[in-house]
Amino acid sequence: MTKGELISQIAAAGQVKKADVERTLNAFIKTMVDILQQQGRISLAGFGTFTVTERREREGRNPQTGEPIKIAATKVVKFKPGKSLKDTIK
Repeated sequence: MTKGELISQIAAAGQVKKADVERTLNAFIKTMVDILQQQGRISLAGFGTFTVTERREREGRNPQTGEPIKIAATKVVKFKPGKSLKDTIK
């Protein structure tokens, strides 16, 4: 599903204008990113938890040449679904 399709479905379900949904969704995404950058964790009860974790530097291989390369350390966002979401999907 694309962002546009998500906006259309939310607008239809809530019987609101797509432009209003798009502004709200963009604000939600921006707020989520800001909180993850500052605090590193967001918990949405019944949905799940987003956390920022550090991935340490590691060695990989260039798929074309097979020679070893160093993959730099980085931060990644992980998502752990909540119990309600898990039960609904089953």
